[in-house]
Amino acid sequence: MKIVLVHPEIPPNTGSIGRLCAATGTPLVLVEPLGFSLDDRYLKRAGLDYWPWINLTVAPNWRAALPEGCRPWLFTARGKRSFQEVEYAAGDLLVFGQETVGLPDELMAAFPEDRQLRIPFENANVRSLNLAQCAAIALYEARRQLGPSLGGAA
Repeated sequence: MKIVLVHPEIPPNTGSIGRLCAATGTPLVLVEPLGFSLDDRYLKRAGLDYWPWINLTVAPNWRAALPEGCRPWLFTARGKRSFQEVEYAAGDLLVFGQETVGLPDELMAAFPEDRQLRIPFENANVRSLNLAQCAAIALYEARRQLGPSLGGAA
């Protein structure tokens, strides 16, 4: 299982997701262009001193981050399926887009609609959740389903 962030813009969000990945042993893939430098102090502050324990890859584009034959789950407010309705597998990729615009249309069009997931919430006045919250929600649901092999509940 990996978390893939496509064109992340906000350093503290990426730092928080980095901390999540360090805590869970989950590889993190950042897809360029990034909206910040990897030396950004806000990125490092949000990830605290956990960066040495993050298995980090930087991909030049989303095609390199999502190789042929992979099983990506695209998290988007436009998804019709709830993230809780799918069965995750250990090699899956949890893919998230930019904080302001989400995933690129070209990427969305490259995968079937049943790969596009949403995290539902009840208040229609709320457009979205924070990117780091979404990554944590999705990762822990996948880990819960997969059980002890990834540290989830049996």
